[in-house]
Amino acid sequence: MNNLNILYEDNHIIVVIKPRDILSQSDITENQDMLTILKDYIKTKYNKPGNVYLGLVHRLDKPTSGIMVFARTSKAAKRLQESIKDKSFKKTYLAVCHGKTPKEGTFIDYLEKQGTKSIISTKDKGKYAELSFKRLDYLEQEDLSLLEINLKTGRNHQIRLQFASRNYPLYGDNKYGIDTNKPLGLFSYKLEFPHPTTKSILSFKSIPTYTPFKKFKINS
Repeated sequence: MNNLNILYEDNHIIVVIKPRDILSQSDITENQDMLTILKDYIKTKYNKPGNVYLGLVHRLDKPTSGIMVFARTSKAAKRLQESIKDKSFKKTYLAVCHGKTPKEGTFIDYLEKQGTKSIISTKDKGKYAELSFKRLDYLEQEDLSLLEINLKTGRNHQIRLQFASRNYPLYGDNKYGIDTNKPLGLFSYKLEFPHPTTKSILSFKSIPTYTPFKKFKINS
């Protein structure tokens, strides 16, 4: 894949924007994935012989775009995973959903994975899922809300399911929502975490410009 949008790289990590409809890592479909793309990029740029190490620290669903960080060493991967566990790894999303949501709120559910989808389940069967959000804008004519979402847990399809279950399906979501053949209105636009070796806090932000986000005026 050409035109990689790399926000930062050093000997320990690489931060990049994952485009829509690209996998985070390979699966049985053998479609393009970011892990393989970035390995090839590193191999070519630094003329590395043999296999290139690159650690997958977190994932974005295939239709979801936004900021991801990958680890260039196993030590960096371990420390980034530790920062996810201790909540110092912070992910913030922009989402566009149908309907007028409350101005702000917190959703808490228990999610259970069933095949390729997840469902709202019970405490004894599901995994704890929490997010908080605030509404940044609302387009009355199209009945669309623009949200900023702070993800407290990272469950399978969590944002998509939690909003759809409350009758606010995400724009373009053909799995839990009502749309087909539209880009998913979900973008990982802020990422903050301690650098795995220096411990300094790194913060990255990117504003999406494609539909449906371009319908709104988003402050950069």
